[in-house]
Amino acid sequence: MDRAALDVALHLGIPHGGWCPRGRRAEDGTIPAQYQLSETPSSRYAQRTAWNVRDSDATLVLCSGPPRGGTALTVRMARSLARPCLVADPADLAAAASLRHTLAALAVQRLNVAGPRESQHPGIGAQALAFLLALLEAEPAQAAGAASR
Repeated sequence: MDRAALDVALHLGIPHGGWCPRGRRAEDGTIPAQYQLSETPSSRYAQRTAWNVRDSDATLVLCSGPPRGGTALTVRMARSLARPCLVADPADLAAAASLRHTLAALAVQRLNVAGPRESQHPGIGAQALAFLLALLEAEPAQAAGAASR
């Protein structure tokens, strides 16, 4: 899920960043260097989650059904830090338009994107990629402005 958001940012030329566990630890190995992430002192995913929520203006959780596991932890952390947290089903591309308006109303500059692991929800990465492209590409002037930074 996180990788889909990073791939969309790279594709659209949108500046990206955030935190990853020490050692660039990921379920499928080491996070490639093309993703401009900083390592947390801990290799635990929970610290990465907390720091990404803390350092963002809002969190977008993409999941089918109620958040569970680490995804639910993300929602709890956003609430505990009083950060806006939006939950959407990535299969519902029509929701991207209303979500775009919500993010604009919140004046979000740094969006944390989270969701379940591909291994636990096969296909969620491709759904997240399509959803995020629909969310961000629908405003061509905005995407062009972000790409020119």
